[in-house]
Amino acid sequence: MANIDLRPWREERRKARQNQFVTILAIVAALAAGAGWAWNQSVQNQINFQNARNTYLEDKIKDLDVRIKEIQTLRQQREELIDRMNVIASLQGDRPIIVHIFEELVNATPEGVFFSSLIVNGTSIQISAQADKALSVSDFLRNLDNSVWFDNAFLEVMESIKDGQEVVGHKFNLRVTRANPLKNEEEDS
Repeated sequence: MANIDLRPWREERRKARQNQFVTILAIVAALAAGAGWAWNQSVQNQINFQNARNTYLEDKIKDLDVRIKEIQTLRQQREELIDRMNVIASLQGDRPIIVHIFEELVNATPEGVFFSSLIVNGTSIQISAQADKALSVSDFLRNLDNSVWFDNAFLEVMESIKDGQEVVGHKFNLRVTRANPLKNEEEDS
């Protein structure tokens, strides 16, 4: 009986090792759960941080879109103002031209020619007039062609005015294009 050990220390040692194993297992499980929870919190914090950055960027993009629309409307208004200024400048530049046109019409009109109507459409001038002689009509056309303020004088219609069998005058319509010698001088300079 010498080989039988009846002391309970082995049993206690086994229980102590088992308790130690369970304790270590519980600590490792708790540490693993803690590490998993910490990793999950870290990932959630990164996701929340990225979502906050995305929201911030989306807000800034919306603000920039509003500013871009404002800039586009301002550019459009600027272009409209520039167009208006160009129209006004061209009108201001054309103001003295009408004086020259009328002066040249007076100088080019021979005696015996009387205007019925004068219609200006852009650079085209439509003249309806009467003349006492056919020679006055041809002189008028020649004078218009020789003027630096007119180009392309063209007789469209000419009718004789009769009193019985006698020709007392001529009605005629002509078209002439307005020229601007001042503009040509500026371009040459």
